[in-house]
Amino acid sequence: MTTANKILLIIAGPTAVGKTDLCINLAKKFNTSIISSDSRQFFQEMNIGTAKPSPIKLDQVPHHFINSLSIHQAYDVRQFEKDALSLLRKLFKKHQLVMMTGGSGLYIDAVTKGLDEMPEVDSMIRGKLKVLHDEKGIQPLQKQLKNLDPEYYKTVDKNNPQRLIRALEICLGTGKPYSRFRIKKTKKRFFKTIKLALFRERGELYRRIDSRMEEMIDKGLFEEATGLFPYSQLNALQTVGYTEIFGFLEGRYDRDEAIRLLKRNSRRYAKRQLTWFRRDPSYVWFHPGEEDKIIQFIKDQMGEWPINLATKL
Repeated sequence: MTTANKILLIIAGPTAVGKTDLCINLAKKFNTSIISSDSRQFFQEMNIGTAKPSPIKLDQVPHHFINSLSIHQAYDVRQFEKDALSLLRKLFKKHQLVMMTGGSGLYIDAVTKGLDEMPEVDSMIRGKLKVLHDEKGIQPLQKQLKNLDPEYYKTVDKNNPQRLIRALEICLGTGKPYSRFRIKKTKKRFFKTIKLALFRERGELYRRIDSRMEEMIDKGLFEEATGLFPYSQLNALQTVGYTEIFGFLEGRYDRDEAIRLLKRNSRRYAKRQLTWFRRDPSYVWFHPGEEDKIIQFIKDQMGEWPINLATKL
């Protein structure tokens, strides 16, 4: 298979910016399918809190990696890199352009740039760190990483226990800072990449986030989280939209405070996403309402490719 002229179109952006509707429209226009790089939408049991596209929207174009896993299955970004590249080889047999969308910047980077090779360390270290987190929460992890690798501590999502544990196990297992192994050398891929990112004015984005959260609550977010509460220590559930309700269910604060935290933490999450994407100068930024401009930009980047010759899956 010749893949030199194959294109992976990335549509990135923060939560609630409007990726879903735009991507479905683009997928129809370019007669292709969508790979989700949203690490929270992989899991079958997490629906309302991850803002998955509705079944009606999912049926409009082929989607991949949504509802593909159970929260009880171990899965990480390295496995996603492997799985996504394997899928792309298959999809490029029928499509010149394939789309990938989501707000998980690390997962996008894993596919487009590759991940740094990390040394193998004793699995017991990770086990002990997980026990520490289960018993004493996230603060001991944060404090330990700040001491062992202050450079990485400045940039890591400090509320993500998976990222903290991954860095700490390397620090403890090698005696060297995790940041020393992050050389960020881009790997050669078998496709070209077009990278777009979506933005809205901050006030508008935050209003959309608050409105979406109210809608999720009306749809039964608290009830969904209550059903998942017995599994609250699983890695998949250590995420905004669920941990705030788990705190309420544990009796640490009331429902109103849980709602306030849901909105606040979602806004903070969006800010971290924007920071991640803005660090990469290869992204071209558009407002979601600029669909015609986006389509023209993609066509210009692709050259004179006859869109009507694309083959549907």
